[in-house]
Amino acid sequence: MSKYQCPDCGYVYDETQGCEEEGYAPGTEWEDIPDDFPCPECFVRDKPDFVEINE
Repeated sequence: MSKYQCPDCGYVYDETQGCEEEGYAPGTEWEDIPDDFPCPECFVRDKPDFVEINE
């Protein structure tokens, strides 16, 4: 599972945790998130702006 970071505020979407406040259960893969997914922290960036991070 991967993680994707908002380049504006640093919010990280972690596929293992999902984003339940936006309706995405744990285990929801990034490819299953719609392209108009806004950053739930800053609402400035959309999914295409996020960067995959490796830890």
